Amino acid sequence: MAPAPNGPRPLTAAESPRRNLKERAIGEARRFAVLFLYLWLLFGLFALHQRIILRENGLNFTMQGLALLNAFVLAKVMLVVEDLNVARWLHRRRRPLVYSILYEAFVFAVVFICFHVLEHAVVGLIKGESIAASTPAIGGGGLAGLACVAAILFVALVPYFAFQNVSRVLGPGRLVGLLFEAPAD
Repeated sequence: MAPAPNGPRPLTAAESPRRNLKERAIGEARRFAVLFLYLWLLFGLFALHQRIILRENGLNFTMQGLALLNAFVLAKVMLVVEDLNVARWLHRRRRPLVYSILYEAFVFAVVFICFHVLEHAVVGLIKGESIAASTPAIGGGGLAGLACVAAILFVALVPYFAFQNVSRVLGPGRLVGLLFEAPAD
């Protein structure tokens, strides 16, 4: 195939899927990195907050390590659930963007809590404990503790989904360009 007069030659059928796969892999790696860093920041701040509340001195590196590990695992869970496109029905109905943002923050707060409970249940079963014995006391236990943790997660996830949804509406790279590139004169 001859090169196009005004640019590079078009991709052959054999080259196109390979390029698309590479681009998709790079895109997924970027999405994962953003999710991981955002969640690590959140969980690290939660661990620091816990230290303040408990009035302990010094930085607990074990809690920071757990924050890192939880961010890694939950970022992957979040990617999988995001790919299920749980808010697609809101996008199709042309609702105000705030509905998608709040809905997705709510869904992922529930997913994170469910995954936390599931994670503790699996670890407990591996240790030979019953499911009841391995169920964590979220937020100190009880419905009030669970509601507090759910509210904190919900509010903490709103900025992430606001960024995601506004970026989707503006188009690929536009919001990032607006925020991180110098404005043109």
